[in-house]
Amino acid sequence: MHRLDFILRKAAFALITLIAVITINFYLFRIVPGDPLTMMINPRMRPETQERIREQFGLTKPIWLNVTAYKETGELSELFDSQFIHYLKSLGRGDLGESFRQKRPVSELIVSRLGPTLLLIFTGEIGGILLGTFLGIIAAWKVRSKVDVASLGIGLTLFAMPPFWLGIVLLILARGVFPAGGYITLGIEFDNIFVRWLDIARHLVLPATTMALVLFGSYMIVVRNSTLEVLAEDYILTAKAKGYKAMEILRLHALKNASLPLVTIIALDLGIALGGIIQIETIFSWPGLGRLMFEAIGQRDYPVLQGVFLLLTVGVIGANFLADLTYAYLDPRVKEA
Repeated sequence: MHRLDFILRKAAFALITLIAVITINFYLFRIVPGDPLTMMINPRMRPETQERIREQFGLTKPIWLNVTAYKETGELSELFDSQFIHYLKSLGRGDLGESFRQKRPVSELIVSRLGPTLLLIFTGEIGGILLGTFLGIIAAWKVRSKVDVASLGIGLTLFAMPPFWLGIVLLILARGVFPAGGYITLGIEFDNIFVRWLDIARHLVLPATTMALVLFGSYMIVVRNSTLEVLAEDYILTAKAKGYKAMEILRLHALKNASLPLVTIIALDLGIALGGIIQIETIFSWPGLGRLMFEAIGQRDYPVLQGVFLLLTVGVIGANFLADLTYAYLDPRVKEA
């Protein structure tokens, strides 16, 4: 029962957060200065034509509740004839709306860009976790040594670097070695799927390395500090007294307990990764959700912004929920709290 209560409590918190995110997601892009249809409406159009375009995208309705229509008709249904209620109904049907600029369903645009973003996040996260965990454990084992000082210096420096600046530096350093941008080489017919994926991998190197290095700093610092606490425990001293080798102590006794804070920081850093993905994809012309969101901001394309933002925030909420469950699995004491 304790486990079920813990899961239900965390699921309720996630649901409340999701409701808040949906509300903020709707309103956030409507307080941005400027009219989203400015780029679509020709000033020479007749007023009735401009009004018809606004009606087509539902921008003539009140944002929250249609009080005016309710007072005129007395019909309760008219009160809920607003942009927000229509937005909720569309979400319930899985409809994210239609792009103002591209005149395509937002869900279709997101699906077309989702694959490259997932590939970039996955490779960047795995690289950052492996590198951060390895150096964090080594730094803790050799605390106050040159290795520890160097690892801390590198980790703190990379942690402080903005993703766009780091990406530009890597572009300069790797000029001519790896492709500077794009997802795949255009105008080339690949002999087989292996050659195609090899070409994608070459384009992935720089953006994935940028993301891995951005995440590496926090992972390394967390693992180092957590491992230092674990290495001070009595059972570690006992293992040393029994003659266990260093790698055996780290692998069998220290790694699991030291990984508990890492689970939490990975979930929290996913938000940082999704924020950095906009900068990284823009710098490297990577055709993912981050670049789609960047383009939509410049075009004031509200439906696309709402759709991408909602998907990214749902991903963060889901990752934190899974992190809570994983943490409880690794440390059963959490469920008792």
